[in-house]
Amino acid sequence: MTGGEGRKVRVRRARSTDADPEQVAAIEQLNGNADPDANTFKILIATDNHVGYMEKDPIRGNDSFEAFEEILQLAQENEVDFILLGGDLFHDNKPSRKCLHTTMTLLRQYCLGERPCQMDFLSDQKENFPNRFATVNYQDPNFNIGMPVFSIHGNHDDPSGDGSLCALDLLSVAGLVNYFGKQVEVDDISVKPILLQKGTSKLALYGLGNVRDERLHRTFQKKKVKMYRPQEDTNEWFNLMVIHQNRIAHGPTNFIPENFLDEFLNLILWGHEHECLIEPVRNSVQDFWITQPGSSVATSLCEGEAVPKHVGLLSISGSEFKLDRIRLKKVRPFVMDEVILKEVEGLRPTDQNMVNEFLQDRVTELITIAMNEWKELNPDVPETEWPKPLVRLKVEYGGGFTTFNPQRFGQLFVNRVANPKDILLFYRKRASTIATAKKKTELVNIEAFLPEKLENFRVEDLVTEYLNAQNLDILPENELADAVRMFVEKDDKDAIKDFVVESLKRTRVTLSARHPSAVDNDDAIKEEIEKEKKKRFEKFAAESDMRKANGGLLSTSRNKASKRTSATSSRGSNDEEDDVDLAVVIDPDDDDDAPPTAASKDTRRTAKSKATTARGRGRGRGRGRAASSTKSTRSPLTTAKVVDDQDDDGIEDIDDDIPASAKTSSTTGPTSTQKRKLPTSISATSPTPLAKRTTTTSGKSRQSKLNFGASQQRAIVLDDDDDMTFSNFRDSIGGGRPKR
Repeated sequence: MTGGEGRKVRVRRARSTDADPEQVAAIEQLNGNADPDANTFKILIATDNHVGYMEKDPIRGNDSFEAFEEILQLAQENEVDFILLGGDLFHDNKPSRKCLHTTMTLLRQYCLGERPCQMDFLSDQKENFPNRFATVNYQDPNFNIGMPVFSIHGNHDDPSGDGSLCALDLLSVAGLVNYFGKQVEVDDISVKPILLQKGTSKLALYGLGNVRDERLHRTFQKKKVKMYRPQEDTNEWFNLMVIHQNRIAHGPTNFIPENFLDEFLNLILWGHEHECLIEPVRNSVQDFWITQPGSSVATSLCEGEAVPKHVGLLSISGSEFKLDRIRLKKVRPFVMDEVILKEVEGLRPTDQNMVNEFLQDRVTELITIAMNEWKELNPDVPETEWPKPLVRLKVEYGGGFTTFNPQRFGQLFVNRVANPKDILLFYRKRASTIATAKKKTELVNIEAFLPEKLENFRVEDLVTEYLNAQNLDILPENELADAVRMFVEKDDKDAIKDFVVESLKRTRVTLSARHPSAVDNDDAIKEEIEKEKKKRFEKFAAESDMRKANGGLLSTSRNKASKRTSATSSRGSNDEEDDVDLAVVIDPDDDDDAPPTAASKDTRRTAKSKATTARGRGRGRGRGRAASSTKSTRSPLTTAKVVDDQDDDGIEDIDDDIPASAKTSSTTGPTSTQKRKLPTSISATSPTPLAKRTTTTSGKSRQSKLNFGASQQRAIVLDDDDDMTFSNFRDSIGGGRPKR
């Protein structure tokens, strides 16, 4: 200021790429060029799109595609930084070619473009995306991405089969989706964050793809779930986690209690549950918020699906967040109601015509309600283009009333509703007696008499034990056990058939290669077959143990054997080892994978049988590769935060260093058994427009951390949650590649 006259001072912008983002933001503010969104992440969140659901239905075949396109349109209109999907992008594990083609067309139409991405990617991309390219798509020089999509897998589109691949892997290598959260070893899980920075805001994005609830519940109890955090500037990171599991208890272990998740998290994006509860609610025990967007298309005619469908526009600035609900307007309208016939005045059980007319009138009212709601949301759409609504009327027929054919009733509404065959759902309430209630109480109490180690058994072990007791002449028991598991868990209808055909083929090849004198009688043939079977059994078991010890992906040993028989050369991996700017690099000397005990080897060897290399689940922890040969130093050890186990569940506690208060809260689950009721640990309060995270700096850290330097040009170091050593990383790496 000179001469008593105020004027704006122009400050020269720093030209160095090593400038501190906070200094750059301050300079921009002085120059009057400050962008209000420069330090705010804008993210569109959605889950359970179920693309391809009922795609062959003449009426509802395009519902999932239209809903997914509307989500992409909303993201484009709001100019979000990226889209975050919470699993079940596809409805089928093996989507049809039409489904894949339509999905890829939509992603290319809305996600590719010239709009620059304003985010810096700070973590090691080879750890976050362990594929051949190991690059986030918006920094890949071969693509021009304007709106990235990040997604985990769900239970409908999870990895399976040879190579442990899923449909998201196809979209990932095509550069359309950034697929993360995939685990290689589901009994020992490591969750490593994607680290993003926009201006002065820092985001740590955690993802855990779907794992069978019972198994993941057991893994949490055994303290085998480790999470990683930045060590320096820990409280400056906003921690967002995406998970796809049961939130509502469907059994003792068939869900994941919210208190299993770590308290350092700020916000949980919960997938798998289809009821839209997108308004964030706070878990008072762990002090984090949970949002449940629900599905974007109705896949069942139930109460939860009848809730209006929404997606969320999430804004993150520093340690604060704001979530705006956005109604999906093009989703097919769905209304649901219930009627108890005996409570309807003037309705006689003996007059079936009167009952039919009453139900017809009620269905007509529901259709009118649905179409009025659609018209309100879409006033510009002509009536000729209105979709037929979904209508479900639950009918309680107690008190002397009888049922009739619901499909014949639906013929009256063929041209008016989208589901004429299942409009009506008849049910009858059963009166509960004192004896029944007493019996149920006894059934609950009988759990106290179950063996303590029953929870430690797995279905795979029981199947393998049964097969080992059989006298199979040709088929190896461990490979057959895995084929059975794939048939049951993955709905792979050809798993057992393919295994038997391949086994017989290999046996015939083996016998035909022998000299005729060696197989001139039945005893000699049987002996050769037994030798071949034993050889395959031992080879498969050895390969399984080797892959488990190395933490590598499981591939198909059956296919490999058949390829060797036909003298086909095996494929190799040409993974690129390009350096990544601002990377989080894992030290190859990490000894996190301790060798399994003899007992655990025996237990797991048959659980991951033939498709452990062939059709294995392939989900578990991903170790990744060392990303750089640059100089590294050993980071200090930290203590892992692990979810403590209850003392009376028969499972041995592993870590006794957790405070008693943490043990008490870590296994607290929902106390209510009512259907669709949320855990009681959550208060029903909604957040203020800006929900601020309160951090606690006192006390011993329960999580391992990532070392950060004073500026973002210094290397980021991952450290294990356990008391094992995790190396630090490159001392100096260049800034993130700008958007071209």
